[in-house]
Amino acid sequence: MRVLSGETLAAMRAERLVFAHVDLTVAPGEALLLRGPNGAGKSTVIRMLAGLLRPTAGVVAWQGEDIRADLVAHAGRVAMLGHQDAIKPALSVAGNLDLFAPRGGAGRVMAALSALGLERLADLPARLLSAGQKRRLALARLAVREAALWLLDEPTLGLDDASIGRLGTLLAEHLAAGGMLVAATHVALPLPNARVLRLGA
Repeated sequence: MRVLSGETLAAMRAERLVFAHVDLTVAPGEALLLRGPNGAGKSTVIRMLAGLLRPTAGVVAWQGEDIRADLVAHAGRVAMLGHQDAIKPALSVAGNLDLFAPRGGAGRVMAALSALGLERLADLPARLLSAGQKRRLALARLAVREAALWLLDEPTLGLDDASIGRLGTLLAEHLAAGGMLVAATHVALPLPNARVLRLGA
């Protein structure tokens, strides 16, 4: 059954048409990768799917209902990672994840840190992390949230090959559990069964 869909989506930026007639669907266990050159609208599609940006035309729907009918409910099923890591530098690494963990979620926090190879840094102030470590901490936030739909905008920014491998494992586990993923990326993610939607062709 289709869960997330975008029908005849279009976007304008500064009175310029970025894209039009974009259709997509994502069902449980599926990954969709948005590919295309800079300026093709990949980030715009991510923001539309999150409910942060209204399409110029078309509808984003969840189980057939326009997400804009209840944006609060939609926010509860979405975990989004943009270009910015959104890390609180004064908090510890674990403290950053505690903000997003469900009540009594200490075990979930440590499992997320372990998934991204950050467990030994749990008590370190986040301001001392390298750029790559901050990105891994932002990705660990996904594993803490109980969200069915992950929306990622260039998730591999600043990651080395080993960290991209860890990310691939995290994403595969999310999909295996029935989760959904849409990612805008210039780099091939280690998800061999992902579908690709090319923008700007």
